[in-house]
Amino acid sequence: MAPKRSTVTIHDVARAAGVSSSTASRVLNNKDDVAPETYDKVRQVMDALNYTPSLAAKSLRSRATKVLGLVLPDLTEPFMIEIVKGVGQAIKAYAYDLLVYTGGGHPFNRRASWEQEHVALLSSGLTDGTIVVTPSAREFPANAHIVVVDPQDGNSDVPSVIATNRAGAISAMEYLFGLGHRRIGFIGGNPATQSAIRRLHGYCESLAAAGLGVDRALIREGDYTRERGRDAALQLLQLPERPTAIFAANDTSAGGVIEAAGMLGLRIPQDLSLIGFDNIPEAAQFHPGLTTIDQSIQEIGQQAIKLLVDLVQGNTPEHKQVKVPTQLIVRESCQPL
Repeated sequence: MAPKRSTVTIHDVARAAGVSSSTASRVLNNKDDVAPETYDKVRQVMDALNYTPSLAAKSLRSRATKVLGLVLPDLTEPFMIEIVKGVGQAIKAYAYDLLVYTGGGHPFNRRASWEQEHVALLSSGLTDGTIVVTPSAREFPANAHIVVVDPQDGNSDVPSVIATNRAGAISAMEYLFGLGHRRIGFIGGNPATQSAIRRLHGYCESLAAAGLGVDRALIREGDYTRERGRDAALQLLQLPERPTAIFAANDTSAGGVIEAAGMLGLRIPQDLSLIGFDNIPEAAQFHPGLTTIDQSIQEIGQQAIKLLVDLVQGNTPEHKQVKVPTQLIVRESCQPL
């Protein structure tokens, strides 16, 4: 009878396969210096004994878990899903496993403490390092390997990955200017994040460069959600002199603009041009297809893994902040004025 799964050790595997414990360990870790017939035999024994390596024991022996953590607010937003895809693609090349924690809709005023608690938990021996996506917390344990995706404006000391948000916003505005639009509304993102701050800066700087003043009546604060995008758009579109175009700080907010326009009987792009930011997969499925700024979200996730692995392996990153380029994607939601 095979030993119970919980009691099987690598020594049991080695004994049953007739090899040394070090050879069995090398098979477990997929080393390439084991003869093929020995490798196959040891793997067969592992299967027969239902052997599962102990992560805790492995961590104690090597002082490394070969696990990386990912902490994000939720798994429902398209941006978060694309980040997870990018992280999942990149981590395969480094032979690490991934442990994901999600807040699952935690109240916003509790997110910072929730993030800090879970980063501390992951850093206490569960993982070798952690990626935190769009953090609310400004500080994390000083002795932990942490990489942040889309940091807050005060997270400059934490290695991070972010898109070229200001340049992307300028590209969006220049495209609208080229179509003849001058009265352009702006719906921002979470004002605590660098991405939202820089997209707003790009909007304002573009107006100044075009010789236009910044009309604060055309700016609405958002939070990257469809609901806030819809409410902000309703306010903008019911101004005495409504904008001829709206630049939404992300595609999800732009979806809210489309909803608001429909509620008011306005057509996109005939009555209102619209441009977003992100290029989530759903943007191409909007009606009409959404012109947007692509920030290569999956690439952001991939770069975060590369940066974190460098930190875990004791390498000093060339840059503490990695910037992923943006580019304009033209679809059907804008037209000449």
